[in-house]
Amino acid sequence: MTTPHGVIETPMFMPVGTAATVKGLTPAQLQELGVRILLGNTYHLALRPGVEVVEAMGGLHRFMNWNGAILTDSGGYQVFSLAEQRKITDDSVVFRSHIDGALFELSPEKAVAIQERLGSDIAMCLDECPPSLGEEDEVREALRRTLLWARRCRDVQRKPDQALFAIVQGGLNPGWRVECAEALAAMDFPGYALGGFSVGEPTEQMLTVLAESTAPLPADKPRYLMGVGRPQDILEAVARGVDLFDCVLPTRNGRNAQAFTMAGPIKLRNSIYRLDPAPLDETCPCYTCRHFSRAYLHHLFRAEEMLGPILVSLHNVGFYLQFMAQIRSAIEEQRFDSFRAAHLARLGGNF
Repeated sequence: MTTPHGVIETPMFMPVGTAATVKGLTPAQLQELGVRILLGNTYHLALRPGVEVVEAMGGLHRFMNWNGAILTDSGGYQVFSLAEQRKITDDSVVFRSHIDGALFELSPEKAVAIQERLGSDIAMCLDECPPSLGEEDEVREALRRTLLWARRCRDVQRKPDQALFAIVQGGLNPGWRVECAEALAAMDFPGYALGGFSVGEPTEQMLTVLAESTAPLPADKPRYLMGVGRPQDILEAVARGVDLFDCVLPTRNGRNAQAFTMAGPIKLRNSIYRLDPAPLDETCPCYTCRHFSRAYLHHLFRAEEMLGPILVSLHNVGFYLQFMAQIRSAIEEQRFDSFRAAHLARLGGNF
């Protein structure tokens, strides 16, 4: 996938940088790990620091000193996550800011305009993300509005070097997902996302509906599964044709003393690591594993030192980048099925 800020090999994982930063990590650290694309958020950046500030500072890349690609979410997820603080109509969604209570209106046209001013490489259409287990009328209405807003986003886009991705909705109804995917594919976007997953539904149902959702989408255009990031879910989604992923798990779990490894999770607050001289993962080349023991990391969390979350977040992002590289190699070497089976058997219910 070619962007103005580099070529992205897929499948790829995007660390989440909601407020123009991946929590606790510098751009140089992320580049050393092999990160090629980050995710930012239109809603949060529009509220703070404000699109005027980012634009005045030369755009989002220059503002955060990031030379790689950036995808900006449109704010559609906040329609779901901030449901008690917003009012939605066909015209727009009006939020009551979680920061100061001020009203903030986001329409399809405004969402595109903000993302163009931010200067991201990939912008997302504004959509309505319903609860996956919501009432049928609610999910159906969200699907209708998502298609309406996708057309409006497409009609106002003006930035030629920014790819606009549409978002498939439809809850856990396979027929509605197919209907939405077919309608969006007919609008001929440069990429497509699968939204409304990982919002409370059972994993088995998500995977079943995911397979139906990807089938109508063009095979030669990127498919992005929004907000899903457990290693075993990534493997299953890749098997169903997904190319891009984002999730807060690497840094959120890192801040909470949980490290990802190929053998399963390590909970560093456990006393069994107090005298453990081993690195988090003997096979991991990241800075954390090259320089520090599990015992030291255990100490940092017990002492509530900020270096602990930083080092484990660094390792976890590195784990995800290595994991995706292994997936790509397995695909290229035509052994993905066996790779997937072996890792699923080992991971089981971990993470």
